[in-house]
Amino acid sequence: MRNVYSLLLLFFSLQLLAQTKSEVYKIEYDKFQNEKKSDGRISIYVYNQIVFLSKPTDKIQQYIDLKNKCNISTIKNGNTIFKKIIPFDSLPVPKKENDTRVILGYNCQHVSFSYFSNRIDVWYTEKTAVKGTPNSNYLPSKNALVLQMVYNGNQTLTANSITKLKNYEPLLNYDDKAVLVDKSEFEEIIINSRYTKLPVFENENLNFNPDTAIPNEKDLIADKVYHFSKGSVVLKKIKITPELKNSNAIFAKLTCSSNGDAYDRTGSVFIIPAKKEENSTTLLDAYLHGLDKLPIYSDNKKNKYQGIKKEKDYTPAIEILRFFTPFGVHYFNDKRKINNYNWAKEVVYKEDVSSLIPTDEDEIWIGVFIGNYDVGGHIISLELDAYPLMNNENKPNTKKYINPLFSTVNTMEMSGQNYGGLFANDTLKVNFEIKEEVQNLQLLYTTTGHGGWEKGDEFVPRMNKIFVDGQEVFKSIPWRTDCGTYRLSNPASGNFADGLSSSDLSRSNWCPGTLTIPYIISLNKLPKGNHVIEVVIEQGPNEGPSTNHWNVSGVLVGQLTNLNVE
Repeated sequence: MRNVYSLLLLFFSLQLLAQTKSEVYKIEYDKFQNEKKSDGRISIYVYNQIVFLSKPTDKIQQYIDLKNKCNISTIKNGNTIFKKIIPFDSLPVPKKENDTRVILGYNCQHVSFSYFSNRIDVWYTEKTAVKGTPNSNYLPSKNALVLQMVYNGNQTLTANSITKLKNYEPLLNYDDKAVLVDKSEFEEIIINSRYTKLPVFENENLNFNPDTAIPNEKDLIADKVYHFSKGSVVLKKIKITPELKNSNAIFAKLTCSSNGDAYDRTGSVFIIPAKKEENSTTLLDAYLHGLDKLPIYSDNKKNKYQGIKKEKDYTPAIEILRFFTPFGVHYFNDKRKINNYNWAKEVVYKEDVSSLIPTDEDEIWIGVFIGNYDVGGHIISLELDAYPLMNNENKPNTKKYINPLFSTVNTMEMSGQNYGGLFANDTLKVNFEIKEEVQNLQLLYTTTGHGGWEKGDEFVPRMNKIFVDGQEVFKSIPWRTDCGTYRLSNPASGNFADGLSSSDLSRSNWCPGTLTIPYIISLNKLPKGNHVIEVVIEQGPNEGPSTNHWNVSGVLVGQLTNLNVE
């Protein structure tokens, strides 16, 4: 089929070159919204039976070839021009309506189209020398000139003039060297061209490997993947690119599949600053030199927890995405075949993390953790998707405020870091200072409960409360009842006699194969100065060797007014 299209397009191009110069027509349309005229106009040009629908600066160029009864669209991606050809007989079919109206002195016929649940009304004439339409999907016939188009009864384009031009030839930006693709491929190219994909990790194995070598700190370089904590963590220093700095939104996209581990596991994507103050410590120091580098928090019963809260000389990681692996997706698909159960090939997690990416820095460390003791473990890939500011948007005259306060997610679990089980006999109290005026100050609080079997905190609702300077600012029971939605991502999940599967069971704010999004807690009235935050959770008692614990993280985010932003 592609070869046939290529020959047709070559024939069309040769025909255009062989034709003598003919007249160029310009048709202008006014825009109306709910019968009120809007700013701006739409112009189309017609030359040699080609309708030019795009401006020369548009990324996507659209043409209607009236002679050969097809629409042609092109897009340049890199150094290659791609094109698609849609024959007229593949377009929406018009339905004849009975009324007429006069536009620009022409008695116009009325047809309607139905497309993606939208109604499009079109008035056209066949009495003009020039033919065409402002939208290539809606052409009543190759002999028609559309003079009015109404979308869903409230958005209208109405022709205000038909002008013959001299000494003007519209630009045709394709030839026989353009690469022909089908409609679906063209749509993929369009979508991918609208934003930037920044790969971080690709098919990295997170598993339990006690022989994982720890690199020397002096040898660390950017854009190289390092494995830590016996294989359960990958880290990479990346550059904050112009696309990230000038983005309207940044999403983290993670894909995960089992490489042998059958169980649901806690996962975390996190950021460690590449720059730190003198004599200060970050989680990277512990990955390189051991848990002793982390400050100790002791609860009321003298139990010790490493690196879980902000200290004068220690800053915890910025958690940007909390996820949970499913029960064995991919690896166990063929090992647990069930009729009419079409297991997913992998799980994709995607979340808006715009407020958590420190785009004012030059470099950051970004890491992924999955707690597991399986030699096969899991395969992950991670990318950051940067969506640009639109043409009419200006870069905000502010800079991000990001201040991580606490994280009990023990990403060094395989190296002996304790679980966050302090809430059974203590609260998590953190002293912090706000040194500048912060607009739209918020606490992003992520919480998930774990441990035990039927009576463990994973399966028992527990109250979470947060206090700032002694005042309660948050109170909720984090709980998910929709876990059954994700059954087809969990082939290795155990099935019970009552018909339920383990992956169906409701849990403390997570499900196997899902993200846990943070609670957004407004602290907009919090002034500059020193403050105290306390996290209180009604953690239940341990059940034998099954230890209850809570993975909680808290990051303050907001905006700082910065008149010198470039």
